[in-house]
Amino acid sequence: MTGADIFDIARDGIITLVLTAAPVMLVGLLVGVLVGLFQAVTQIQEATLVYVPKILAIFATMLITFPFMGAQLSGYFARLMDRIANGG
Repeated sequence: MTGADIFDIARDGIITLVLTAAPVMLVGLLVGVLVGLFQAVTQIQEATLVYVPKILAIFATMLITFPFMGAQLSGYFARLMDRIANGG
């Protein structure tokens, strides 16, 4: 296995990581911004107000995107095992 092969595997892993984590991270960011905007508009400065909506939104997003996440991770694992079986 050459250095280029290792970089290819690492690049594929990073791309898979970003594609798998992006939906959950984007929803968490969006909900955080919306709750922060709501707090600024209503002048409710409760620090724990952010957590419940964010947890619920992230949980719902994970339930919806689990098939996509599983397909991405399964595809990466299959590509990795194929490389190992073919000797690099």
